[in-house]
Amino acid sequence: MKATSSAGGQRIVVTENGPYVVTGHVPLAVQVIMPNEAGQSWDWVEGAVFPVRASYKLCRCGQSQSAPFCDGSHTAVGFDGEETASRESVASQSEISEGPSLTLSTAENLCAFARFCDPAGKIWSLIDRTDEPPVRELVIREAMHCPSGRLVLHDNDSGAEIEEELPPSIGVVEDPVVGCSGPLWIRGGITVESADGTVYERRNRMTLCRCGASANKPFCNGSHASVMYDDGREHGGNERAE
Repeated sequence: MKATSSAGGQRIVVTENGPYVVTGHVPLAVQVIMPNEAGQSWDWVEGAVFPVRASYKLCRCGQSQSAPFCDGSHTAVGFDGEETASRESVASQSEISEGPSLTLSTAENLCAFARFCDPAGKIWSLIDRTDEPPVRELVIREAMHCPSGRLVLHDNDSGAEIEEELPPSIGVVEDPVVGCSGPLWIRGGITVESADGTVYERRNRMTLCRCGASANKPFCNGSHASVMYDDGREHGGNERAE
């Protein structure tokens, strides 16, 4: 699938062994994973908002001293940014779990370790109880909070995909519970183009690696938590979401 313009001309180009080049006046802000009383991921809280620019470059090697922006460190460290992610649709990479009112599709290789699927016993156990209205509501909430789009829900009666409309924007994820910096949260169907000109499947939610350690580049696979990536910014504090 070759490059085509997205709405508003907003685009992210993955450069060879270099940064992400963002064009189209895409809003950029820190997004903090906030826990509930049990310490489980529960909500997103917006942090610092960056001035909107027509274009900018975001670090993907994890070495920039000007994170989230690129400062050229990828050249100095000899960053290997080879893209290894599948070009197949997320649906074709997913396992299916069917409940009484909702069906859950899970693409394990896209997990960004945000952990919104954990509260109340994990979404995979809850899916079997989606004939209970409060459980159905919680399952939808957990899936919609998943930044990577790894979790996709369909309504069994209508067959329609359940997806909240998100404005085109990029979130710089910080994870104060783990104490590390997370991926870039891409929202609203922004076009992501490979270094070879191929366009990845456009999705409402996806996460791009910015620690440099993912084995599924350009997408995040949760490696930032393993390497304890720290971009030099505050991780958002330890406040609890109510």
